Amino acid sequence: MSGWQALPDDLPPEVRHFVEQLRRLKDGTGLSLVALGARTAYSKSSWHRYLNATQPPPRQAVAALCRIAGLDGTDAERLTVRWELAVQAWPRPASATEGGKVSATGGGRGSGGEGYEDDPTLPWWDEPPRRKPGGVNRLLLAAVLLLVLLLAVGVAGAVASG
Repeated sequence: MSGWQALPDDLPPEVRHFVEQLRRLKDGTGLSLVALGARTAYSKSSWHRYLNATQPPPRQAVAALCRIAGLDGTDAERLTVRWELAVQAWPRPASATEGGKVSATGGGRGSGGEGYEDDPTLPWWDEPPRRKPGGVNRLLLAAVLLLVLLLAVGVAGAVASG
C-alpha cells in the first residue's frame, strides 16, 4: 500500500483493519479512484474519503467494490461483517454530538446516543427527507400556492371573457 496516505494513529483497530482490506481490494482491481467512481454509484472524492478512513463507506459501496473485484459470496460476506464492526467502532465526528447527545442534524445511529449526520448505510438518494418537527414541507407549500394562483388566474380569465 505504498501509494496510500498513512492512516491516523488513533484509529480503532476494527476500522484500520477494514480500511486496509478495502485498500488491498481496490489495489487488486487495478482501477484508479476515477475509474472506480465511474464503475460505481460513488464519486472519486467519496472513495478517497472511504479509503483514507475519513468517512465510513455505505454498505452498497463495499458491495460494489466486492463485485468489481470479483469476490465470491463467502469473501464478500466476511468483508461485510468487517464493515459492520468497523462502522460500529468508527470515530464519530465532533460536530455530530453535543455533550453525548445527537445534535439537531445528527442521525441517531450507533451506540451511546452518538450518531452520524448521515447514515453510512444509505446513499443520499435513499435517505428520507429531513424535516423540522411540526414544519411544513416547502415543496408541498409551493405547489399548493401555485395551484391557488393558477385557479385565480383561470377564474379571472373566465370572468373577463364573459
